Amino acid sequence: MSKVRHSRYRGHRFPAEVIAYAVWLYFRFPLSLRMVEDLLAARGIVVSHETVRRWAEKFGQDFGKSLRRRTPQLGDKWHLDEVVVSINGKKHWLWRAVDQDGFVLDALVQSRRDKRAAERLLRKLIRKQARAPRVLITDKLRSYGAARTKMGMTFEHRQHKGLNNRAENSHQPIRRRERIMKRFKSARHLQRFVSVHDPIANLFHFPRHSLSAIDYRELRTVAMTVWQDVAGSREAA
Repeated sequence: MSKVRHSRYRGHRFPAEVIAYAVWLYFRFPLSLRMVEDLLAARGIVVSHETVRRWAEKFGQDFGKSLRRRTPQLGDKWHLDEVVVSINGKKHWLWRAVDQDGFVLDALVQSRRDKRAAERLLRKLIRKQARAPRVLITDKLRSYGAARTKMGMTFEHRQHKGLNNRAENSHQPIRRRERIMKRFKSARHLQRFVSVHDPIANLFHFPRHSLSAIDYRELRTVAMTVWQDVAGSREAA
């Protein structure tokens, strides 16, 4: 394996492509730290799960921010939903927004499930997307409508349990990871994880059922090239 040099990895014993590959495995797939350790060992790379954890913490946020900066403007039909997450015996709520194509717009961990929490999510979304939605789709939680009214927004708001499957389904990867990790350690831990997981998931999100195998592979190759550029693990031409 040829070694890629990047200032981000200065002082680390392993080359950039190894560190980036470990971080990608951890956030891209529902794997525990020990599973990533075993996958690396199968390729002759001996590294502890604790080292993988430190790499994920040190480099993950940087990778996530870089991917978000590269993300084009997403859809204007927003699906919002919230799911309860138990952390150290206390209820927290993971609020998540996705667009009509299933791309995650943002996620926010909060301790409440009320008007103030819904308003906080909406304000964050509008600030980051630089626009209000054309249509907002939610379940029947009244907090969404109350937040919309307080903010003086006039976008269309549809409330129906059956319309919001897209947002509800977006929670599934986090649920799988929650089981693998045997729960998140803190609200901050969960927030940090989703802030990296979601941009990576968006990068590799393709409507596979509507693509030919050739088109799918081409898109996957492009996504891998973007990831390597972001991670600084691609060899210079």
